[in-house]
Amino acid sequence: MDEKPLLSATGVTKRFGGLPVLHGIDFSVRQGEMVFIIGPSGSGKSTFLRCCNRLEEPDAGQIVFDGVDILGKGVDINAMRQRIGMVFQAFNLYPHLSALGNVTLALRKVVGKSKAEAEAIGRAALERVGLSEKVAAMPGTLSGGQQQRVAIARALALDPRLVLFDEPTSALDPELVGSVLAVMRDLKQRGMTMVVVSHEMRFAREAADRVVFMEAGRIVEQGPPAQLFEAPREARTREFLSRMMA
Repeated sequence: MDEKPLLSATGVTKRFGGLPVLHGIDFSVRQGEMVFIIGPSGSGKSTFLRCCNRLEEPDAGQIVFDGVDILGKGVDINAMRQRIGMVFQAFNLYPHLSALGNVTLALRKVVGKSKAEAEAIGRAALERVGLSEKVAAMPGTLSGGQQQRVAIARALALDPRLVLFDEPTSALDPELVGSVLAVMRDLKQRGMTMVVVSHEMRFAREAADRVVFMEAGRIVEQGPPAQLFEAPREARTREFLSRMMA
């Protein structure tokens, strides 16, 4: 694993109206690392994740991705977003496009690939998430787990260096969660760099390289899963985990 961070955030703050949501977040993720961000609802986890590709604009701080300050003037944020994939809680698929159409849209419209090239990449991405037989299926005919896997394929088709997952399983029925986690586990084994906001504690414990606990817009503590889950240093972390793991 490369020691130099692929993504690093320093002093990131964010307010909504007069309400501070992030209080000077310092965070980094190295190439090939899977980092889970956990914490109670309203702790700023998803807001911070969205700051990492400027879906939310931080009020202060610095975010450097692959050596580029993405908050700097003149940065082509659309080009950056091709390299920083994002998977949302809501699948955000176009209902009138097939699975393949959803995956290839950005390849054709943003990257400028030909239809044939985009479809070849799209089919490979769908195969990677176990949906090669669903290329022509419309989103409305797919289960929630299948829709989320299409959304992951859409992110992977752009060949990102980093994928951000914002509560990727929270909208799914419990029996469908496993199929999405299996794809994420496979991505980790293939060396994909991932930052995951999730309440899937058991998966975090099994799969993460590092777990970050946030509360009230601050990072309270972080460490390897074994340390954080079995011997958390902070009382707030212990209290949260005792509720979540009960």
